[in-house]
Amino acid sequence: MTPRRTRRNLKIRREPAFAKGLKGPKRPKGKTRARQQTLVAFVPDVSLPLEKILASRSRPATLTAMQTGRPSPGFIPPHGGYASLASYQKSLVVFQATRYFCERFLSVKDRTFDQMVQAARSGKQNIIEGSQASGTSKEMEIKLTSVARASLEELLEDYRDFLRARKIPEWEKTHAHAQRLRQLNRTPGANYDTFQKGIEHPDPGICCNVIIGLIKVTCFLLDHQIASLENAFLDQGGLREAMTRARLRSRGGRQ
Repeated sequence: MTPRRTRRNLKIRREPAFAKGLKGPKRPKGKTRARQQTLVAFVPDVSLPLEKILASRSRPATLTAMQTGRPSPGFIPPHGGYASLASYQKSLVVFQATRYFCERFLSVKDRTFDQMVQAARSGKQNIIEGSQASGTSKEMEIKLTSVARASLEELLEDYRDFLRARKIPEWEKTHAHAQRLRQLNRTPGANYDTFQKGIEHPDPGICCNVIIGLIKVTCFLLDHQIASLENAFLDQGGLREAMTRARLRSRGGRQ
């Protein structure tokens, strides 16, 4: 005979402990439910603009620079903008001219080929990096600008070695071509096209001397730029001083 199924001999199904958390929360009752409904009323409508959401609150709120898209008056000064620097503009011409010169007069297998191109690139790239780093470190800006100056001095000596190896004289300041080159350097917005005729001249002596003149002008600009950075640091200080001044202004405005 089949045993009679009674409540006593039925097996009770027990759920594992981890399954208890899978069930939905219990429906709140009484005061707890009323409180949750009250809190829901303060949840902002995400479809509204951020300014309207903050304005609808009872407490005044201040929008941050990330929320409004406008820069905040912080302690980091304006930085970058290297494209407007005369030193960068000239270093770009020197780099383009060096690429042309090496491909024309030097073998790709020659070690000097790579050294000259890298020195020209270092002069240009360190101006960019120094300009970008100036926002948080004036010391780094001065160091990188000095590295750019040193790289171009190395490059200048390579061009002079080229002239000495071929017994070609370097132009004096009174040379007619040197005076013409100075006039071209005063051209507003001068670029590679401005000096292309001299850089790509069939005579290697003229080509080399034109690039030497461009390097001298770039080094002159970098010397003045480094001196200006030094004076600015003595007058205004670095990032630490700017942070202190900004902090004092912020505390004074809240009092």
